[in-house]
Amino acid sequence: MERKQAQCSNLDERYAIQGEKYQGQQYSHIYFTRLHHMRNRLHALVPSWKPHLPVTTVLGLEEGKDCIIVGTLYKHMKLKPSILDEYSKERSAIPLVKPHNFMHPDDHLILEDESGRVTLAGAIPLAAYVTGVVVALHGKETSAGNFLVEDVLEAGLPPQVLLPSINEDKYVVFVSGLSIGSSTFNPLQFQLLVDHITGHLGDENEQTIASNIVRVVVAGNSVHVSPRFLNCQTVASKDQSRIAEPIKELDIMLSQLVASLPVDMMPGSNDPANFSLPQQPLHRCLFSGASTYNTFSSCSNPHEFELDNVRFIGTSGQNIDDLDKYSDAKDKLEFMERTLRWRHLAPTAPNSLGCYPYTDKDPFLIESCPHVYFIGNQDKYETRLLQGPEKQKVRLICIPRFCDSGVAIMLNLRNLECSTLSFSTSFDS
Repeated sequence: MERKQAQCSNLDERYAIQGEKYQGQQYSHIYFTRLHHMRNRLHALVPSWKPHLPVTTVLGLEEGKDCIIVGTLYKHMKLKPSILDEYSKERSAIPLVKPHNFMHPDDHLILEDESGRVTLAGAIPLAAYVTGVVVALHGKETSAGNFLVEDVLEAGLPPQVLLPSINEDKYVVFVSGLSIGSSTFNPLQFQLLVDHITGHLGDENEQTIASNIVRVVVAGNSVHVSPRFLNCQTVASKDQSRIAEPIKELDIMLSQLVASLPVDMMPGSNDPANFSLPQQPLHRCLFSGASTYNTFSSCSNPHEFELDNVRFIGTSGQNIDDLDKYSDAKDKLEFMERTLRWRHLAPTAPNSLGCYPYTDKDPFLIESCPHVYFIGNQDKYETRLLQGPEKQKVRLICIPRFCDSGVAIMLNLRNLECSTLSFSTSFDS
């Protein structure tokens, strides 16, 4: 039984930090680049949105006069953690409580451009927005010096290349949160997944489906290293091998996969990679077995690629998890949808999400709408087909942590339909 193939193009070049030198530059550059890029887009939309209104700057506002201003939102949050709080916590007998979500009734939004900043009031949903989003606002300045918002314009979904016509089933498998080395990792569960993908499990029908799997994407947090080894202390020689054990076990499993089909390996927040986004590919020397195969690809996070001209973009989940701390939505898919409408993968970077201090670009801007947008390491599996006003179609996927759920996701390139691969090792009657 022969495995199907798919033509792959890696588009991670924009996330590579090569030749960049940190020379004490500040984050103002990345905000300026973001505002400049997004303002051009929003200005182009204004004539069809509010053609009768003038566009002005914060400095050019006049009391009581209707106008449009374009700028970057800043969300002033009472409960937002600060380094001063951390310092006071160390000196206090009473520990500070860290809530899951930092929203508070006293929070408010501020719009900022190069000329100044103004506090916002009126018809702008505070819970939906975060620091770093660029929007156009219709409203007027009040006598109190605030800007009373009447309407909000977002950039909207970017243009999308037409989804190619694929007349046969081809599957991509997504898995994340293996957490090899943690107490929740079940090696038998992962081995069952590997055996299923490589065609060593199931009857002829299941093996036929497995032969249609053209790629596996591992979306971060593949290993777990005990926190006691990460406290900046010298590690004893007897413990050094224990740190390497999860990576060696991962390499053995990956070697089985890459011997059968291509695998993309993304770093996550718990993996041995740089902490700030974009996370650079895990070094190939960590995978002495898997890296000998040309089917093994160590990729960045975010990861962008095309399979048979179907465009994918995804992260290991940090961008959406951060939105969940500083805003509100009915589910993680709604957060994902917002990032597409804002045309930015990680709007909270660098405010509350670590990122590299670029001086001449913002690599997280979304210029072309993907066909598939995925995030890893989520509490549960969720998916939805998002349809845009210009006939865009985007399959949104939340990939659950495999160590907790035993679930991997299978996407059909032919129709963007999703299904789950669920592996249970419970022998309870």
